[in-house]
Amino acid sequence: MSACRPDGAHPPSPCTGVCTIDRATRTCAGCARTIEEIAAWLSASAAQKHAILARIAGQSRP
Repeated sequence: MSACRPDGAHPPSPCTGVCTIDRATRTCAGCARTIEEIAAWLSASAAQKHAILARIAGQSRP
């Protein structure tokens, strides 16, 4: 899901319901989004959402 779909569809939120923010990284333990990405999700464009998902998919998780 690294590229925006041609139809411009908004992807679903990656929220897993495990909303615990790491104070050092400001990243959610459940979905791996930053607090800024979480706050902006509702108003983000489809392309911005796909970029966030691509960043999450490209990072290594413990």
